[in-house]
This record gives sequence, C-alpha cells and structure tokens, in this order.
Amino acid sequence: MSLSIGTLSAVPALERPDLLAPAVAAALAELGDKLPADAVGVAEIDPEMADTAAFCERYGVPPEVSANCVIVAGRREGQARLAGCVVLATTRADVNGLVRRALDVRKASFADTATAVAQTGMEYGGITPVGLPASWPVFIDAAVAAAGRVVVGSGLRRSKLTVPGEALARLPGAEVLDGLGR
Repeated sequence: MSLSIGTLSAVPALERPDLLAPAVAAALAELGDKLPADAVGVAEIDPEMADTAAFCERYGVPPEVSANCVIVAGRREGQARLAGCVVLATTRADVNGLVRRALDVRKASFADTATAVAQTGMEYGGITPVGLPASWPVFIDAAVAAAGRVVVGSGLRRSKLTVPGEALARLPGAEVLDGLGR
C-alpha cells in the first residue's frame, strides 16, 4: 500500500510521533482495528505551506483528495456544542443548514481560533478529525468517506496525514452526512 502524498513520501504515522499532535498519536495508538496504524501515513511539510491551496500546489496534491476539518460551534439550552466537520477541499461545509440541524442548535458557526485550538489540543491549520474529543460528533461528508485516500491535517502545521476515507467514517463519533460538502 502506497502512503505517498503527491510528491511526498509518507511513512506509517506512528513511526513518526514527532509529526503528530499528542491527541492524534494517542488516538492512532488506541483505534487499532478501526484505523489500522499501517493504513495511516504522515509526511513532513513546510508549515508555511499547510493551508490547503498552498499545500496542494506545492506538493502536487489534487484538491479533490485533500480534505479539510473545521470545528463548528453552536449553543442549545445554554450549553456549547462543538463538532468536527470533514469535507473535500473542493467544497464548503453546509454549516447553516445540515450541520446546524445535526448539532440540534439554532445557529451554528465556525468556532473561533482560540476555542478550536484550546478544545482540540491541535494547531490551527492542522486540525484533523483523528483525535478530536470523544464527546464530539464528527460529521464526515459522504464524498470523503467514499474516497480511496484523503489528505488531512495531523494536528500540527508541519505535517499531513494520508488516510483511507472509509476509515475516517469509522472514527468514534463519526456520522457520514450526504451533502455536508457543497
């Protein structure tokens, strides 16, 4: 199985824990059969190239195999509700429609940077669905789940993961939503 990412060669992620946020490394070690460690690759990148468009251009990765994980927040009965949303880079998450209904909140919006970083323990621009808090739902667009492999953050800006789309759909709290990415 090739773990390459565009022009980058990736290695099994747990062989390079220095390229993973602590929550991501812990999740990969715990997930075993749901997300086999040898199926997840990691590659080191220039952190200045972590943003999707720059990354895809620099490393020859088609945007249709790059996925973004965004953190969405809403409130219900005075309680904050947070979720991860994973969509292909060629789309945007339907935050005001599908995500709002799935979170069962009146209004949903992207979480501010400080909240996203503090709640995930990951770097902004490197947030990934792997290792998000166990109590959160993780909404995965059906196109991501159907993809052979996608590139997502590693929790750090200086590396990226390559993961089978169907494995993301098996993450704890994952729910595949058709039409999440528009």
